[in-house]
Amino acid sequence: MNDDNELDPVARLRAADPAVDVEPREGFTDEVVARATAEPTLESAAATTAESTPPADLATERARRRPRWLPIAAVAASIAVIGAAGYGLGASTGGETNLADGAAAPISLQAGSGQEAASEIAPRDQPPFTSETPPGGAGIAPDQKMSAGSPSDAMMYPYGYGRNSFSSSGLSTDEGTAVAYAFDARAASSAETVNALAAALGVEGTAELKDGSWTVGSQDGTTPSVSVGLDGTLGFSYWNPQRDPWKCADGVEVTGPCEPTGEVPGEDAAIEALRSLVVSVGRDPGQFEFTTQTSEGSPTRSAQAWPVVDGQRVDQAWYLELTGAGVLSAYGALAPIVTLGEYPVVSEKEGFERLSDPRFGAQMTIMPFAAREPAVATPEEWVPPTEPPATPTDGTSLSWPVNEVEIVSARLGLASQWQPDGGVLVVPAYEFTDADGGAWSVIAVADSMLDFASE
Repeated sequence: MNDDNELDPVARLRAADPAVDVEPREGFTDEVVARATAEPTLESAAATTAESTPPADLATERARRRPRWLPIAAVAASIAVIGAAGYGLGASTGGETNLADGAAAPISLQAGSGQEAASEIAPRDQPPFTSETPPGGAGIAPDQKMSAGSPSDAMMYPYGYGRNSFSSSGLSTDEGTAVAYAFDARAASSAETVNALAAALGVEGTAELKDGSWTVGSQDGTTPSVSVGLDGTLGFSYWNPQRDPWKCADGVEVTGPCEPTGEVPGEDAAIEALRSLVVSVGRDPGQFEFTTQTSEGSPTRSAQAWPVVDGQRVDQAWYLELTGAGVLSAYGALAPIVTLGEYPVVSEKEGFERLSDPRFGAQMTIMPFAAREPAVATPEEWVPPTEPPATPTDGTSLSWPVNEVEIVSARLGLASQWQPDGGVLVVPAYEFTDADGGAWSVIAVADSMLDFASE
């Protein structure tokens, strides 16, 4: 979209940010850079203390979090999952996440945020929520697509949005119907709900509706606070700068990254902290699956709560990061999910054909594992050229590489879809797996229920 288009997601995100005019304090930028170069870890566990936990400031949270892609092999994760029946604890160094009660992995219609997001969660690196940010979307704005325009990106990730030739066999031609859902943001948008959330996090004050969001506590980046955007999922964000384990002690001259302090909280503590947060706003924790992770060397532990609908995780999870002193940050979608009824669904074969249809823009939501693995071979030493490349001659063929993608299986599930007015649906979607282990997603709803009009 053009920058002057009122629906441009980046422009809408910036315009909706309640902290856009906040100026950082002196020395704040240097602190952020120091933390970033320290490569902080992801999981924050809730210390088993019963003390109230202060919240996070939106301005600080927005400035200090930086999106990054974490290779699966680089994360030494301890994973625990809770279902409605209780705890299921396990350990892993990467790969598939334990699924409590067998819920299927989430499907996403945004590039790079499906099963990878489920396995490679880094809450500290996600941006906080505003009225235009899809929670659980890992900072991916609505309608953002994987670009195939950069030559360097194309060499690193040859499966991008662009020149692909798809083939398949054995896919079903049967059409059908499937239930669609939506986030009911207005059902939870009230001072009572926001006050309950703030109280559970130990944030003092009462909810105020101002500049397009509910807020509790100071928003100047120095004390705990809660912000709830009026987006389609009612996304909330909490940050407590006073519990930042990477923060340098007062009076210490900052010449580099400060060493994080504190012990890593336990798995049970992290999950219980997030479970309590879910309960505080009237949601049923039995409708979520809980996971917890931490990275090697991190003093924090993260927990995630995945909404489960029809036996599948929805790609809009709650996140909480815990330190030994209590909750450091949290964010998620306060809106409950409601049923919209049956929608017509295209067959697997027709869904496959959409992978080559420009109207549907096939998204690679899971990169093949081999592509994520760091290169083990030592790259050849670069030899500087001594002259420019030869001039193309008459009749030279144009280089136009096309990736051959063989689809081997299909799965019908659910994925969130953002509407132009900000409403969020959870709709039938196909996830196709290719022979290399990559996965591609397209919407499965029939053309009769799709509005192709552009504004």
